[in-house]
Amino acid sequence: MGTEIIESGEGEFIAPDPDRARAWMREHKSRELKSKVMSEKDAVERFVKDGFYLSYDLSSMVRGPMALEREIVRQRKRNLWIAAKFTLLDTTLLVAGGCVSKIDVGFAGLGRTLFSAIENGEVEIIDWSNGALALRHLAGAMGVPFLPTRALMGTDTFKHSGAKVIEDPFTGNNICLVPAINPDVAIIHVNQCDEFGNSRVFGPSVSPVETAMASRRVIISAEEIIPTEDIRKRPGQTTIPYYLVDAVVHVPFGAHPGTVPGLYTYDTAHLEEFFAAREPDEINAYLEKYIYNVADHKSYLKLIGGPAHLEKLTQDEEYKEGYYL
Repeated sequence: MGTEIIESGEGEFIAPDPDRARAWMREHKSRELKSKVMSEKDAVERFVKDGFYLSYDLSSMVRGPMALEREIVRQRKRNLWIAAKFTLLDTTLLVAGGCVSKIDVGFAGLGRTLFSAIENGEVEIIDWSNGALALRHLAGAMGVPFLPTRALMGTDTFKHSGAKVIEDPFTGNNICLVPAINPDVAIIHVNQCDEFGNSRVFGPSVSPVETAMASRRVIISAEEIIPTEDIRKRPGQTTIPYYLVDAVVHVPFGAHPGTVPGLYTYDTAHLEEFFAAREPDEINAYLEKYIYNVADHKSYLKLIGGPAHLEKLTQDEEYKEGYYL
């Protein structure tokens, strides 16, 4: 006799298949120690395909994978379904670039670009919460089809999500279930990484390990590539192990115009320029200037002011304290 479903959200979701996901991981994830360093162009071209489910840890404001997101827009990827666990200009950038058709929303950037895409039927929104999306990735990482939570019940968010409420067989009380997700690809920006993919994250996070473990392919962008000997000296600082990683991209200031605490602060002037672009012609002009007419991340850094400007972003002592604690 099956479990009785008391209530179901109306939102679309990808039906979890943990056995298939685990079988795929066993077949495709290698523990061979080989260099995975490549350019952002090669990484996105190889691992981000049209129609993929894309996830990323943290946002454009704090340690977001902005260099990789700009490359996704530059390559004009299409029909992506993204997990917006906690994003701001990320969603606007990807939607403005025509890359996204569906968004699982925990928190997404607001503005005319996103609202217009929703109103025009170009983008479908499925409501969740930051916590629910993190829990879905945890379920995917654990290889289970769902996880229970007290969240979402009795809210409009639940109604527009893909969650379900059942009777808890242990207590008889109602409990909410959220389905697992195994993204096709995850893009995660880290502080340090070796050539094999052993990655270190310092400071705030949402779910970098869970996201990497749940995802079929993982692209790491790193502020710094360090020797494997350094990784071995302090194994406890490794956040994401190498065997989860498929590509390593070296992109100093890869979270710009956001911050990586301990390294550099926000580029306030650039953020103001971005958020001032409200009309379609204005956001298109921004994309042309900073993405389509720029070959790669290195060229982007030259465009925004080069070493002199970047040095100013590293001078805030607040962001240097505690980096290596």
